Amino acid sequence: MGFYRFLKNPNVSVSELGRSVADSCEQQVEGRHVLSISDTSEINLQAHVGRLDPEELGVVGNNSDIGFFIHPSLVLDADGGCPLGISHVQVWTRDPERPDKHQRNYESLPIELKESYKWIESAEGSARCLLCGGARQVTHIGDRESDVYEEWARVPDEHNHLLLRVCRDRRLVGRSQSLYASLAAQPCEGTYTVQVSADARIGRRARDAWIAVRFTPLEIRRPKKVSASDYPPGVQLYAVEAKEINPPADQVPIHWRILTTHVVMTLEQALHIIEWYRWRWQIELLFATLKTAGLDIESTELESGLGIQRLTVLALSVAVQLLQLLASRERIELNASLTFSAEQQHCIEQIAPTLEGQTDKQCNPHPVGSLAWATWVIARLGGWSGYQSQRPPGIKTLARGLRKFEAMFQGWKLLQTPLVYKP
Repeated sequence: MGFYRFLKNPNVSVSELGRSVADSCEQQVEGRHVLSISDTSEINLQAHVGRLDPEELGVVGNNSDIGFFIHPSLVLDADGGCPLGISHVQVWTRDPERPDKHQRNYESLPIELKESYKWIESAEGSARCLLCGGARQVTHIGDRESDVYEEWARVPDEHNHLLLRVCRDRRLVGRSQSLYASLAAQPCEGTYTVQVSADARIGRRARDAWIAVRFTPLEIRRPKKVSASDYPPGVQLYAVEAKEINPPADQVPIHWRILTTHVVMTLEQALHIIEWYRWRWQIELLFATLKTAGLDIESTELESGLGIQRLTVLALSVAVQLLQLLASRERIELNASLTFSAEQQHCIEQIAPTLEGQTDKQCNPHPVGSLAWATWVIARLGGWSGYQSQRPPGIKTLARGLRKFEAMFQGWKLLQTPLVYKP
């Protein structure tokens, strides 16, 4: 009941909760080059339409279902792709009665009055958090929707870089060819092979794809719709293309065009850019954890739309914890302090022996204090057998284990503080 009252309290703002979520991220970034990956997801609450106040919500992408949008920035370590936290969060609703783009003369509006301003706001808000935390360098990564000229002109500086997938063919300064034609005209600088996983939803079969890499420096020209008084006539960038060679006839080929402020003059630098963009899938995994596999936020029984928005922001921290536990499978050098406090690690250390069996195969094989060691304990609490021959624990198992551990931790804390009776 107290938690429900907290989430319904009008003095508890989404922006305040967002800052508290960013605080833990700020503590992890000192001295690192980090990737700040932003994207938008909708929280669809149409299943609860009969008991929610529609005035506290808006419509989502289909313009009929009620809900809201959330736009977090997920921070990764650029050296290995490990999730470090959330650096910035935006939440907003769409008015179902709002005029359409033609009625608003959308193209002529300044960027600050467009929903696409979210990309600039995310980069600027994340930069404040990450630089306060002592990050050595920040690379902001976005998908095609984020490729807006105003962001290229406003965000980059000596500490902040951009790396975005190209949305449209652009005019270039000093070249008769457009961006696409200019990239296609470059020589292939090298190739590599990537494993493509199957996805039945879009008819994609698993395969090994052979990728050709091209790159070139260029200067994109300011679009005519962008004010000349506010923005420069061009922005100097580097373009990288990763294009599949001889794809199967019935499969959509891989074809990425990426623009970045990072210098790309060698194949090694280009492959770094491609790898960093590939890690963007982690924010999709964050949304999947938030909405389905782990936390199922859209099934909440809260009756306040504003309360659900606040709960969703808080749930982002838990979703990041689950991604960190998943990352420990492949990165055994990660320390448990990335995810758990010193108190929590002490509690895990006392729980761990109770979950081990009599044989070596039933014992925790990881060094005490490592995140892999803590993940083994959480997975066992979630119902995993612990045998190395069994499939590694997934998000659902880890989420069950994390919930059980949190309950045990609260009880363990009570035992550490003797109750004193005062008459």
